[in-house]
Amino acid sequence: MDESMSDARRKAVLLIAHGSRRAAANQDLVQLAEMLRERSVFPIIEIAYLELAEPTIPEGAERCVAAGAEEVLMLPYFLSAGVHVQNDLEEHRSEFTTQFPGTEFKLCGHLGLHPLMLEIVLARLREADEK
Repeated sequence: MDESMSDARRKAVLLIAHGSRRAAANQDLVQLAEMLRERSVFPIIEIAYLELAEPTIPEGAERCVAAGAEEVLMLPYFLSAGVHVQNDLEEHRSEFTTQFPGTEFKLCGHLGLHPLMLEIVLARLREADEK
């Protein structure tokens, strides 16, 4: 286990994506959750969608708490810091703090321009170039 991620608290990860009417589009988040579970870094990993798909963000938060989470890391699976990331997710975090006083909710940064994003972009460009 990564030492920076371990402590005495029971941590959960709530992966949050926008959601789509296309079930296949929502599968990316499901697969990401499975890949994260395989790493065994966090004991609780749930997914949620902002709209157009289920489970909703409140349902995902409730699942984390029901599983015994004392701390929930809310990770926005978004590339840009638009209104959803800037406002909507913070509103949810605030509501959950009130609704579940025994659990701490932390909103992580969105994917955005993380330094590793350049490597992902270059990999995708190489893939297209090889076709």
